[in-house]
Amino acid sequence: MKTERGKTIPYSDLSFATEPTRWTKFWRTSFLLQLIRFFVLNLKIMRIVVGGHS
Repeated sequence: MKTERGKTIPYSDLSFATEPTRWTKFWRTSFLLQLIRFFVLNLKIMRIVVGGHS
């Protein structure tokens, strides 16, 4: 039985791309986790700003 293989083009953009895992996709798209990270980043920025103005 013959099977055809898809040919890849060497050094093309697709040959270097990796598929993110389901866990990685979850971390990137979870609204609650993004909200927490947003506030943590803002707290870090505020510490720097307040520390510079003292």
